[in-house]
Amino acid sequence: MRGDRVEVVIDTGGGLQRYEIEATKAGRRVEVSTARGQIEVAEVTRTGQPVRTARFMASRVVALVEHPAEGDEESGEQPGRRSRGPKEQQSLL
Repeated sequence: MRGDRVEVVIDTGGGLQRYEIEATKAGRRVEVSTARGQIEVAEVTRTGQPVRTARFMASRVVALVEHPAEGDEESGEQPGRRSRGPKEQQSLL
């Protein structure tokens, strides 16, 4: 979903390098996979077609942080909308 992003911190030997991969358009998402000593971060479309891909050696990765978009797609909550608090729910009963 647009707004998803993954932050990758790499040890370059002389310091740390930070990379950020973000879903840039609506309907795209960021997927992370690990295989054969490599970490692959890809921005993919709804159909699973990769748009951009970044690969890192797993032995050099210091941190991998996933930042989901503000709204939770599974619960149907939209970004910028708030859910009802306990007081509001009680008043509806």
